[in-house]
Amino acid sequence: MAKHLSPADFQATTGCSDAALARLDSYAALLAKWQAAINLVAANTLPDLWARHMLDSAQLLPLAPPGTARWLDLGSGGGFPGLVIAALGADRGITTVHLVESDQRKATFLREAARAMALPMGDRGVTVHVKRIEAVEPAALHAAMGGPPDVISARALAALEALLPLAHRLAGPETLYVFPKGRQAGDELTAARRYWTIRDLARLPSQTDPDARIVTIRGLEPA
Repeated sequence: MAKHLSPADFQATTGCSDAALARLDSYAALLAKWQAAINLVAANTLPDLWARHMLDSAQLLPLAPPGTARWLDLGSGGGFPGLVIAALGADRGITTVHLVESDQRKATFLREAARAMALPMGDRGVTVHVKRIEAVEPAALHAAMGGPPDVISARALAALEALLPLAHRLAGPETLYVFPKGRQAGDELTAARRYWTIRDLARLPSQTDPDARIVTIRGLEPA
């Protein structure tokens, strides 16, 4: 697993702009400040923030289809990957990033972090939905985003068997689902396929953990 990545190493690895790196620097500083009061990330991962969380999130961005403009992140927690996508995606035409987080304190942090990064706020910028995923109304979400999400992500939220129904109800027919998973990815897929048919599936290696996989799905329908 990659460790002790510096911001400069992160920029060299991802090729992000100076402006994007500055956004993430602001995010990292605020996260360190808030972490003392709110458990935003596991405490033992904070020294390796740029590898364990920043790069682990950033590696999802190149998987987005060309022309992606709308990204939905479920169970955003401390903002990974949603805020990292917003910070980097601003240079790639991803103008609309909606984050769903039911914890009020974490949602407050997400808004403050977006402001600290000087990201556009509002329906066609960064929007935080303070509610459970099940309570998000699909039609209202699509109207606010300007259409169905091009990509839906969720990191360390739930096993695929539980995650897929949550995500599917908020998706469009061509939405790409991008889910970082650990070594149990294969078992989770086997369990999920009892209830779902998947047109296109990939299990991609992670840049930050040799045992992890990034599961991408397109064409998801109930079996």
